[in-house]
Amino acid sequence: MSYKYLLDLALILLCTKVLGLCSQRFRMPQVVGALVAGLLLGPAVLGIIDETEFLHTTASLGVVVLMFTSGMETNINELKRCGRSAFLIAMAGVLLPLAGGFVVGYYFNDPTLLVNNAAGPEGTLFLQNVFLGIILTATSVSITVETLRELGKLQSTAGSVILAAAIIDDVLGIVALTIVTSFSDRSVHVWIVLLKIVLFFVFAIVAGLAFSRLYRWWTGKTEENRTQHAIVAFVFCLLMSFLAEKVFGVADITGAFVAGLVLANSTTGRRGKYLADKFESVSFLYLSPVFFASIGLQVELEGMNSHIVLFAIVLTIVAILTKILGCGLGARLCRYSREQSVQIGVGMISRGEVALIVATKGEGLGLINTELFGPVIVVVVVTTIVTPVLLKLVFRDRPGATGLPDAAG
Repeated sequence: MSYKYLLDLALILLCTKVLGLCSQRFRMPQVVGALVAGLLLGPAVLGIIDETEFLHTTASLGVVVLMFTSGMETNINELKRCGRSAFLIAMAGVLLPLAGGFVVGYYFNDPTLLVNNAAGPEGTLFLQNVFLGIILTATSVSITVETLRELGKLQSTAGSVILAAAIIDDVLGIVALTIVTSFSDRSVHVWIVLLKIVLFFVFAIVAGLAFSRLYRWWTGKTEENRTQHAIVAFVFCLLMSFLAEKVFGVADITGAFVAGLVLANSTTGRRGKYLADKFESVSFLYLSPVFFASIGLQVELEGMNSHIVLFAIVLTIVAILTKILGCGLGARLCRYSREQSVQIGVGMISRGEVALIVATKGEGLGLINTELFGPVIVVVVVTTIVTPVLLKLVFRDRPGATGLPDAAG
């Protein structure tokens, strides 16, 4: 049995903390330093740590806990108020990146310029270009959540909209992914997937109401056993994450976020603060650093010729601009202020693990050329790093500012 994972963990925790403090010194969120730490430790720079199954699993658990705690800290009334606007913003934030990714794929996914061409017939090449657009539609809200929490803006109007829009974005992304994969995999039926998504939200409402009532009754009877309360809450989070992914085909982080919302509605005062403190401690000390570092660990720069490098640069620029313009325009149409619209657009930039999951699925079905997988990872890493930096800039408090104005819709 190898014990190298202990050394890997020690290096990740040390480096993410040191570089996190360095980034904070330059008035940047600590998450930027954590992401850079993964990049430095991984095969792209020093090559000290390779991504292993253990680190991958720990990182997956880290993002689940991160979204769970975000759900517990979310203002439910604010989330309800911005629901309709969030849907329109998410829709705009899906359509524009989808179109942008397709155009980039049309010009760069050229069989004559790729060594390991797997494009196949013309129809398959068309699907590959569409699939590149679908990868760009993904939004990983976990990086944004951590940054907004650090900036004290998680419960702001823009923060609530970003959370709601990102959840809807995931659902729309699943629908788009299902439609495209159904053309390559005849075992995938679009209507069944759509039905499962609807059933998940019905199940989430029923299970959430039942658990909330039972949890409130039980915690009231066992006020002194708060440790047990935290364990039961975590079990509920894990079960909702598992059922969302395995049974209903919805992202596990969506299940975790819904579980957090249920707990937010079930606990108040000192009891709620105790739960939040417990999970934030576990996330801060162990899970979150591994998750952020794991993104950088996946970057490998070998075998990228000039054509692929140019493709990576263009795809990254398109990925950033289409989210800012798409979500920002959607926010303006919903009568949010110009400042809020920019904040919402920037908050939706990060692709993170969601895009990687989508890309991996597409690679298995032949919907993405193997040579183009590297640039997709570059897009994920760059958008993940620039998101907290840009969020810091757009959420900067200006002299005389009185906070975020309320949106009309």
